[in-house]
Amino acid sequence: NIVSGANIHISDQRKIVSVSNGSNCETLTSGGDENMVDNIKEAGGWFAEHCPIWPGYGKVFVLDGALQLTEKDECSYQEMMTHLPLCSIPAPNKVLLIGGGDGGILREISRHNSVHHIDICEIDTVLIDVYKEFFPDIAIGYDDPRVTLNVQDGTAFLKSVPNGTYDAIIVDAFDPIRPEHELLDSPFFKLAAKALCPGGVMCIQAESLCGVIGFLLCSTEGPYVDFKVPVNPIDPDQISGVAKQPLKFYNSEVHSAAFCLPTFAKKTMDLNV
Repeated sequence: NIVSGANIHISDQRKIVSVSNGSNCETLTSGGDENMVDNIKEAGGWFAEHCPIWPGYGKVFVLDGALQLTEKDECSYQEMMTHLPLCSIPAPNKVLLIGGGDGGILREISRHNSVHHIDICEIDTVLIDVYKEFFPDIAIGYDDPRVTLNVQDGTAFLKSVPNGTYDAIIVDAFDPIRPEHELLDSPFFKLAAKALCPGGVMCIQAESLCGVIGFLLCSTEGPYVDFKVPVNPIDPDQISGVAKQPLKFYNSEVHSAAFCLPTFAKKTMDLNV
């Protein structure tokens, strides 16, 4: 049950396809990854995710066989990854986003009136064009005049940045980083720390004990940052920046609760100590 879609060939080895799912919770898109999860079934070059307990996710974006974004619940990721760091420091002025080519985090950063400049590093301009065409309410972040797009690798960009340039760096370019991740052997984190001002913060995707996406937050030496307490709260009902709708997921209560371990997780950690 395909509602709408378009097949865009980038190369012989890779496709990007945007397809709406039907009411029977079947989502179709293209991909070439042979290591698909069990509930992904390939059929004639396409794969379908059959999920009878969920009503569907609207349009989805899949790149090289990996799910990148779902239209219905992207807010829970974009809003948390943005506002957890930006609401934890007073009046952020300059923000760097590495990755995040869909534009959703840019949309969320734009809600902060104190921000005067937003840099984004993204190496795949075709990806940006696809998001702008098929997910305009997400890619609307690029319409903010404070945004400067740098078509460049994030590490290379950081090497050119003067020390203490940014109040916050948000990294949406990697899957959760594990001990063997190649990033740990690179200068990336040292460069990011130098690019942050004293008390500046960084947020990057991380694992979670609860089965949902978690985030790793850290700050440089300087004014103390208590991430559990939003000192720069944002009105969840206000529409600001280039966003066309108020917040759907994040608020100050959710912010503080994000740092509270569920009881079962705490017990598991206590047993392992």
